Amino acid sequence: MRLYHGSNVEVRKPSLRLSRSRTDFGRGFYTTTQKEQAEHWTSIKMDRAKAGRKVVSEFEIDDALLESPELKIREFHGPDEAWLNFVADCRKGIGHGYDLVFGPVANDKVFTVVNLYENGVLDAPAAISELKDYKTYNQLSFHTERVIKELKFVGSYGVREK
Repeated sequence: MRLYHGSNVEVRKPSLRLSRSRTDFGRGFYTTTQKEQAEHWTSIKMDRAKAGRKVVSEFEIDDALLESPELKIREFHGPDEAWLNFVADCRKGIGHGYDLVFGPVANDKVFTVVNLYENGVLDAPAAISELKDYKTYNQLSFHTERVIKELKFVGSYGVREK
């Protein structure tokens, strides 16, 4: 499987120590199967860092990794109540024991809905109803050294301003 990671630097060797906590799926190295999503993240990373350049790093993993009975894998197939609660907990800093997590990414619009849910403005059914109206992208996050070593760097490319 080909995966993409958007950043302000080329990432040849992913590291968990550089990752932020309180993100959608907690501290981890985030990738996507969608180039467009990774390219969007290059802008976010540039805005945060105020340095570097827009770079998408490309990786390969063996598809069998996602079926490994030796790994703890959590998969979400859409923005449902389980996903909403998982993201809310991770953003509060509540950890989990998964090696890999796959599911929708909370983009800017989705992030607003998740915040409204976390603050009690929306209940779960209202938040989920709202989320189903937004286009979501996917993310596959790597949360342990055991799985991060499975990422094989295959190259990178710069993203041009649109």
